[in-house]
Amino acid sequence: MGLPDEPVFLRSNAIIEPLVDRFFAWMHIIAPVQASMNLANLQVPLLESYLQNPQVHLAASRNPALRGGYFVNIEESRSNEVADLLDGIKRDRADMLTFAAAVAEAESMLEQQATGFDLTPLYPKLPAALNGLVELAYDTNNQPSMRYIEPLVYTSPVYDRGRQSVQLSLDNGVERPFILSTPRLPGPDVLDLPRRFDHPGLDALFAARTAPTTLAALREALELDDAQAAQLATLLSDRPSLAPDRHIDSGGRIRYFGHACLLLQTPEVAIVTDPFISTDNRHGDRYTIDDLPDRIDYVLITHGHQDHIVLETLIPLRHRIGAVVVPRSSRGNMCDPSIGLYLKAIGFNVIEVDDFDEVPFEGGRIVATPFLGEHSDLDIRAKSTFIVQLAGASAFIGADSSGIDPVLYRYIRNHLGKVDMAFLGMECDGAPLTWLYQGLLTRPVTKKMSDSRKLSGSNAKQAADIMQELDADEAYIYAMGEESWQGHVMATTYTEDTYQLKQIDEFLGWCTDHGITAEHLFNKREWRW
Repeated sequence: MGLPDEPVFLRSNAIIEPLVDRFFAWMHIIAPVQASMNLANLQVPLLESYLQNPQVHLAASRNPALRGGYFVNIEESRSNEVADLLDGIKRDRADMLTFAAAVAEAESMLEQQATGFDLTPLYPKLPAALNGLVELAYDTNNQPSMRYIEPLVYTSPVYDRGRQSVQLSLDNGVERPFILSTPRLPGPDVLDLPRRFDHPGLDALFAARTAPTTLAALREALELDDAQAAQLATLLSDRPSLAPDRHIDSGGRIRYFGHACLLLQTPEVAIVTDPFISTDNRHGDRYTIDDLPDRIDYVLITHGHQDHIVLETLIPLRHRIGAVVVPRSSRGNMCDPSIGLYLKAIGFNVIEVDDFDEVPFEGGRIVATPFLGEHSDLDIRAKSTFIVQLAGASAFIGADSSGIDPVLYRYIRNHLGKVDMAFLGMECDGAPLTWLYQGLLTRPVTKKMSDSRKLSGSNAKQAADIMQELDADEAYIYAMGEESWQGHVMATTYTEDTYQLKQIDEFLGWCTDHGITAEHLFNKREWRW
């Protein structure tokens, strides 16, 4: 790079990997209650298992049949660094590990002693780590539970922003290790920074995608030393690479950016759903970060899974997002952390919505609608589909919602009117309960039970039912992890005989028979009106 005071821009293929104790950051390892449980019940045992036999983990990581499994993909020559990481976690995260043990102890106590009588005598028996942070309650069937006072947990020793760091590097198109299992160690090609996610220097850095800055200004904003500044220089360019058609002058436009990410635009508003966007602009087969408008008025988050709240996309956009619209949680349920609290804690402006709440904007509105299924039958309420009405058109943002009860969509249509376009996920044979929620379970479940409760969206019949009840004219099925840049998050492998793809083909045939325009999306697509 040139002189420190020459104008520079951030390269479009510069990526950020947000880390928590070197694991890729997603909601269940940041939100403090769930983070404590995952640290104690999943991540620490995972690192211990790797150190016992690194070669088993490496072999499994390279086996396509085990893609997406919980195996640490780090060369054995670096096992001493993994050992240091594990020692540091056990030493520095004692409050979190104690909290997780306290949860297990309290749940056991409730199971044995909460028998339908007054719960008041049980409060003095709670482990000290839970004092002031939980409420005990019965439901109307006298089943006891423990509610976490989540805003207070964020102020407790269990939530430590010192766990947060970032790695900055260039996207070279090579698939990164699976995010749920492999911690990110320092390397020669990454700028490794112990900076919390709400550090203002990160906004200054990513603002340089659209507006010039200088290396000297970025060095100061990010508090870099000489070596770090030299590494940062490799991420910079003397010119931007913004798409000239990223804004529109009239009408409406929807662009598909891959997975469940859509950009809905008019000249007055820009709305992005579940942002998960490629930074690799070398191919021309996809929309990338270069194709986003300079201002994003609303980001819609449908639910809290790691492929729908993707911080490596969200943090770089934070400075240009007006508000993130998120579904409201059930307040204090272990498996249902507040998406609003989570995003506010890392610097986002948040609007929380319940079913049928509206967010109006010039020329249209966003309406939250119910989301069924896809969460292994857990009591998770922080999930929402959306209907977006803009420029005279109506789009149903269905995400991974299932059509298990089609009458719901009849009520939605009666309440909000006919839908023009429906965007649906059809991952109809999803991962089992324990794949994503093992760390939160305080009581073991059998494999048979876990396998019966899957993270599944609609099959062909359920998707058809949704279309009939919404009376929609067009149906578009998300690619569901088939795009090449998503492997480190999705870890899906499909063949032409895969059940999910067969179901999509069956649904597309049904649409043809019923005069409905339909398509299985992949990489990019645009609609204009």
